Amino acid sequence: MDRELEKKKGLKAVFRKKNIPYFAGALFLVFVLWLIFRDNSSAYRADKDMLNIVEVKQDQFHDYIRLNGQVQPITTIQVTPLEGGIVEEIRLEEGSQVKRGDVIAVLSNNNLTLSILDSEAQLAEKENILRNTMISMEQQKLELQRERNEFTMQVNRNRRLFEQNDKLYKEGLISHEEWLKSKEDYELSLSQKTLIEERQVQDSLYRSVEIEQLENSLESMRRNMELIRQRIDNLNIKANIDGELGLLDLVLGQSVGTGEKIGQINDLSNYKIVAQIDEHYIDRVINGLSATFERQGVTYNAQVRKVYPEVREGKFQADFKLVGERPDNIRTGQTYYLNLELGQPEEAIIISKGTFFQKTGGAWIYVLTEDGTQAVRREIRIGRQNPQYYEVLEGLEPGEKVVVSGYDSFGDAERLIF
Repeated sequence: MDRELEKKKGLKAVFRKKNIPYFAGALFLVFVLWLIFRDNSSAYRADKDMLNIVEVKQDQFHDYIRLNGQVQPITTIQVTPLEGGIVEEIRLEEGSQVKRGDVIAVLSNNNLTLSILDSEAQLAEKENILRNTMISMEQQKLELQRERNEFTMQVNRNRRLFEQNDKLYKEGLISHEEWLKSKEDYELSLSQKTLIEERQVQDSLYRSVEIEQLENSLESMRRNMELIRQRIDNLNIKANIDGELGLLDLVLGQSVGTGEKIGQINDLSNYKIVAQIDEHYIDRVINGLSATFERQGVTYNAQVRKVYPEVREGKFQADFKLVGERPDNIRTGQTYYLNLELGQPEEAIIISKGTFFQKTGGAWIYVLTEDGTQAVRREIRIGRQNPQYYEVLEGLEPGEKVVVSGYDSFGDAERLIF
């Protein structure tokens, strides 16, 4: 007799033996889908209140850099002696106000004194030689003049005798030989007189040239003497501008060489500001760029005066001149903080500066999701920067929020979960 089997209901009907393969297949399918669609990114749990979160903005980007500048005199003149010697006296100390021509120190130089004495002796000898030469030439001139006078007198006598004999010869009162002799005597004396006159001219020219040469030589000796005497005056080390004696490296008895740097004078009629700038900006910093700085609540203007091409330890130097008013209490050595304008303000997408840049180099940043529960890593491209903002060229939109505080503790996390 057949027995009717009881039908299973509820969970017993679901988990019947014949249904187990279907359950296994469904579980496998779910596992595969989880592997496909799961979020493989690593995450880091962070305290949102401990992070610096800022909003991406579209605003004017001011292209400037912040510099530390030091006040220096507009001009610094080195103090160097024109003559070497031994320091005999120091008349002024460092920090003294000086006028052009003030004696700072006095040197002595025995060799220079001997040189002056030797030059004076040579000058006296030259003057004696010139004097004796001129006397000798004057005597020669007088001697030639005397000879000329004598020959002139002889010519006149021989001419008169010849004229008399010529008349007598024509009347037949004297012989031809006597007439001829008087004629030859007259012509000879005339020729000798001509020679004396030519000699006088030549001697006069020679005498003029020689005297001129001697006088030029004597004048050169006198100028040399003046220069040597000026060298004695150069033993007094003098200030060559008005200003402040900022440095003086001298002690009594010290031997100082010609041209040796012993101090400097600061021209306090104006000042400049010297700043060291990162070599990254060397192609953008040029003469004429404007800068501003604040002092006691007042803004002052400056301008790039000179850019030095040498780069040392990753920095180059630029000098700034003050434009317009300057601070009343400006002093050498003061530090001013300059804002150097590198370009005109432009509309741009900007974010506040933060320490995240040290980790990412501006290549990526954490961007908050719309619900603000997490932040996702996103690639970006940073352009220019100033002390307050970065210019964002790609990767962010105005209104988004980003994490700009340091990323060192996040490791390589793709997401931050708050």
